[in-house]
Amino acid sequence: MARTILVADDDLAIRTVVTQALIRAGYDVRATGSALMLSRWVEAGDGDLVITDVVMPDENIFELLPRMKAARPELPIVVMSAQNTFMTAIRASERGAYEYLPKPFDLDQLVRIVGQALAGTEAKKPEVEAAETAKPAEEIPLVGRSAAMQDVYRVLARLMNTDLTVMITGESGTGKELVARALHDFGRRRKGPFVAINMAAIPRDLIESELFGHEKGAFTGAQNRSTGRFEQAEGGTLFLDEIGDMPMEAQTRLLRVLQQGEYMTVGGRTPIKTDVRIVAATNKDLVSLIEKGLFREDLYYRLSVVPIRLPPLRERLGDIPDLVRHFLNIAEKEGLPRKTIDQAALERMKRHDWPGNIRELENLVRRLAALHPDDMIGVQAIENELTLVRRVGAAARPGEGEAPRIVEAVPSGDSLESFFRSHLKGYFSRFGDDLPPPGLYDRFLVEFERPLVAAALAATNGNQVRAADLLGVNRNTLRKKIRELGIRMTSAVG
Repeated sequence: MARTILVADDDLAIRTVVTQALIRAGYDVRATGSALMLSRWVEAGDGDLVITDVVMPDENIFELLPRMKAARPELPIVVMSAQNTFMTAIRASERGAYEYLPKPFDLDQLVRIVGQALAGTEAKKPEVEAAETAKPAEEIPLVGRSAAMQDVYRVLARLMNTDLTVMITGESGTGKELVARALHDFGRRRKGPFVAINMAAIPRDLIESELFGHEKGAFTGAQNRSTGRFEQAEGGTLFLDEIGDMPMEAQTRLLRVLQQGEYMTVGGRTPIKTDVRIVAATNKDLVSLIEKGLFREDLYYRLSVVPIRLPPLRERLGDIPDLVRHFLNIAEKEGLPRKTIDQAALERMKRHDWPGNIRELENLVRRLAALHPDDMIGVQAIENELTLVRRVGAAARPGEGEAPRIVEAVPSGDSLESFFRSHLKGYFSRFGDDLPPPGLYDRFLVEFERPLVAAALAATNGNQVRAADLLGVNRNTLRKKIRELGIRMTSAVG
């Protein structure tokens, strides 16, 4: 006997094509444009599976879903939506949907999902408390409606209420930490702490102490007991960023935690049980590192229970308008003037290759919001900014021979020397016939070093080893400068 599928969508064309595809696949179909009618069918025990749009004329399906699941807990419900946002996927999962499909979708994929649901090939989802999702638009962690991001959203929605270990891969600036935070903030561990540690930013000989803590006297300088990140993240999520930079010794200890659920502090003798979800991330090819003997294969498989690849911005150029609006809203919330970017400017941004990914786009938008004089930002302003980016990028990638002078990146066309001479002349003029207070040399160096060091740290995503190499100083010197100059280290985008 043919199974019956209930289809609800206020768009007659969509109801028709979905109905025809299901009939061709051998199913009976009942279709409606009313949420009320769908509810009556479900409560009457009709239908073996539901396919429904979110926005219906008489009721939002997210309000109806809990009632349908309460009436018939085993009924598979497939939600389709043209809203195509991260929060749509999350709400569908929270309210018990079997699957979420963004419009437009592939009919063959829909028929395949229907078959899987009716065959019971997927385990029943656990009953969980729904997260609070009524967040302002600027607080939604992931933005974009592209097909590449829809794949990410669907995976995240399935993972929210599990403790599976996740490996996030992607180029620098794609938003890996944002994904990790979304897994935590919308998952079952959201009431616990979210603790992040960047493996590339910690000296190799201190990583084990940072992760697991140490006892008093465990090594020279250990004057007191110190808690590690595992203890700090107890009951929550531990985000291990740049996991490819973890030394082999620490990899071995991390593997034991994943296998046995316990660890020992450095210098400790008693195993400590841990209840922490692990989310790791890297922009490196871990398989290549395994082949070179730099990363443990067994650890790789323990961390990659569920892999998530974040697409670079060049693979999701259609998301640029949504991302730009998102960053402009954040900038306005932070006190910058309200700005709008016209359509021609957005189209020009879609033709850029964005080697710095979302971080590069966010920096551009913030810069325009802060410095552009007009409320409407046009294509020429974008062209000027992207031209500057190319010139600075070329200066940062010298070819054979002498490295290019920094002055070539100054947009005004003035040399760095004349720039400083002009500003110093203005500084001296403030004192009339007198001279400024003593110590000009040191004050000048501090004011020059602070933005230089901060820019190097921003360019390397807070990686102090890489920033020190970029500046041409050793890491101890850089750490000293960070303290002396009062530079605050903040979390990066991904």
